[in-house]
Amino acid sequence: QYQRRVRDSKMASPNPTTEENKKEALQFLVENFNTAFHSKPDVITFAPGRIEILGNHTDYNQGWVLSSAIDLGIHFLASKSQDSTCHLIALDLQKEEKFDISDTSKSSNTWVNFVKGMFVLLSQRSEAEGKGKFTTGFKCLFSGDLPRGAGLSSSAALAMSGGLALCRLYNLTLPPLELAKIGQKVENVWVGVMSGLLDQFSSLFGEKDKLVLSDFRTLEVETVELGKEQGEEGYCFLIFNTQVHHSLVDSEYNTRRNDCEEAKKFFASVLPEANIQALRDVSWEQWKKFSPQMDERVAKRAAHVVGEDERVQEGKVLLREGKVREFGRLMFTSHESSQNYFENSCKELDVLVEILKAIDKKNGTVCGARLSGGGFGGSVVALTKKKHADEVRKEVETEYEKQTTKVLQSFVMLPAQGATVLQ
Repeated sequence: QYQRRVRDSKMASPNPTTEENKKEALQFLVENFNTAFHSKPDVITFAPGRIEILGNHTDYNQGWVLSSAIDLGIHFLASKSQDSTCHLIALDLQKEEKFDISDTSKSSNTWVNFVKGMFVLLSQRSEAEGKGKFTTGFKCLFSGDLPRGAGLSSSAALAMSGGLALCRLYNLTLPPLELAKIGQKVENVWVGVMSGLLDQFSSLFGEKDKLVLSDFRTLEVETVELGKEQGEEGYCFLIFNTQVHHSLVDSEYNTRRNDCEEAKKFFASVLPEANIQALRDVSWEQWKKFSPQMDERVAKRAAHVVGEDERVQEGKVLLREGKVREFGRLMFTSHESSQNYFENSCKELDVLVEILKAIDKKNGTVCGARLSGGGFGGSVVALTKKKHADEVRKEVETEYEKQTTKVLQSFVMLPAQGATVLQ
């Protein structure tokens, strides 16, 4: 019910969810928490999802990514238990699970492991800081308006909102970078996805009307303004969710990561003087020179990552010069690289990007578009001006259904503030 109420308001208008809608949705969650646990929550947090704008699969290759926190995410409500029981309620899934704080084993339910993993690792961190492990359990309820499997990182939003809430409940103070690393470890160890830090960084470091530029070698983060135009002349993102199954655990994500590692080792062997630590250290000229000696598949994977790093650097310069439309062209090029080199696109994503290209060619209302996130399904992100958002959405939805007979889910997104403690 929470998801439906918020999402319907989002889809009915080209504008982001209103503050009134957000307050209504949060009140609905508080009422549900009170019904389930007969008390009000002690802590309420919110963590946004993210869209990856440029820099696809570069994070775990120590490269650069331009991303954005978005104004959809997950609310996490929690209080301490009177005993050692942890009681989790996923309202939008209509599921719940309990475990004792002494139980540090993985659950058979993936959604539980995002929260349980954060609890176990934060308890260990508390012990390492001399404060001792957590001695009582907690009760929580969470829900959000992020469509699962859309490539908008609902998993990191859950881990970061839960992590913030648990830190507040148990009086543990962590820098955002440390919380992000713990969230990454949950993904890697507890869930089995060898992801980088992109999703956690985007959710934690987002700022209103700005993109997040992350350096995944130095772990430094800065923000870049998305154009200087105001009002309807300003820019926004459109998210088109294909609703094609998107699960990195079941996909070839980990295979792609292994290919990148093999490519790094190759370049390190042929360029011993260059001190190649990751694909970030390889230039496009070097790729062109040595790729004929590589396994064809591995060479293609490397081409995508090397090209993406260079596009992010070029994109940063273009945005700072106010050349937003030129920046958008890099998004189109990025998608072509996903198609041809990384092969992490799919028919539905490709159809969407071609429709958006055709609209741009016809009337110039689309700056750029590409798949967002891990790929293999999920969403396409497009860049347009706010004044064009509604007409572009409608035209894309109509044409997509005509070509695929499938109904498309779409949203208007503005770069938003990162994760926060609301209460």
